[in-house]
Amino acid sequence: MATVAVVTASPPFAEGGHLVMARELVRALRESGHDAGLIVTPQNRFGRQASAYLAAWCTDVGLAHEEKRVDQVISLRFPAYAVRHPNHVVWLNHRMREYYDLWERFQVHLSWKAKIKERTRRAIVHRADSYFLNRTRKRYVISATVQARLQRWGGIQSNVLYPPPPVREYRNESYGDYIFAVSRLAPLKRFDLLLRALAEPIATGLRCVIAGEGAEMPALVKLRRQLGLEDRVEFVGRLSDAEMVTHLARCRAVAFVPWNEDYGFVTVEAFACAKPVVTVTDSGGPAELVKDGVSGYVTAPTPEGLAVGLREIMSDRTRAIRMGEAGAATAATMTWASAVEELLK
Repeated sequence: MATVAVVTASPPFAEGGHLVMARELVRALRESGHDAGLIVTPQNRFGRQASAYLAAWCTDVGLAHEEKRVDQVISLRFPAYAVRHPNHVVWLNHRMREYYDLWERFQVHLSWKAKIKERTRRAIVHRADSYFLNRTRKRYVISATVQARLQRWGGIQSNVLYPPPPVREYRNESYGDYIFAVSRLAPLKRFDLLLRALAEPIATGLRCVIAGEGAEMPALVKLRRQLGLEDRVEFVGRLSDAEMVTHLARCRAVAFVPWNEDYGFVTVEAFACAKPVVTVTDSGGPAELVKDGVSGYVTAPTPEGLAVGLREIMSDRTRAIRMGEAGAATAATMTWASAVEELLK
């Protein structure tokens, strides 16, 4: 039995897939007979990341309570991988994306003075990340999308290890008459693309339930009204885990169309409920998991292309069932026990 510290970072009061993954990993380690605990280091706002890296670097992960030696550390995201331990494995969610793949989007709105400041900070973060990540014993990533970013910015080698679905009471009750979409309502999740697809003539009559909360809610409600979708698209706000699983169990299919997503548990949770997923070619992690025409559709990232995929999945229940079963077979091969075995070997 090993004593393992799972280390991640999080902004105050935040919830999201990174904490779901961390808690699931701790649970899986304990179920495998290991003594495991979660350590959360700070993830500060812009301009204060240096202190967050320093806080992680100064965090003592060598000893647990009552002087118990920690045998291994598994860190998950920035800047938590700055912790120091001789047996340190990283299972990377992502680095600070605004300084990597989101840099062009981020810097375009900055003043020239702010650009100089942020370029300097970006260079420092790149150097720090390369230093800390290259000091780890082994590097895993949650998707080939994250793997490609590591290779592009830093030439850092890694292995892909897809996280399994979180442990919940997954089930399949029916293949209902609506599409389900769930995530944080943020620009990168592209719910506006989904709404515009539903407004396409080929998607006329299709119903959609959207779950989640976030800063984009007012803009999405306004867009729904502008597109004349008020009778076909329902926003249900934030759901409990049980409520989310109920929708997954009853919908016909799941739509998940983010831009360059690190991974996205939505896809594998839909598969766990034997539901097909409709995504797009530039969605990142989801496009890796969904086999086009087998466990769902991977369409062009346009309203027209997405609308065709949604219409296809809603017009043929038998096909949706077959695709859902293929997704369920994929999810069945992904277990936390095997992930733990890989991370500890």
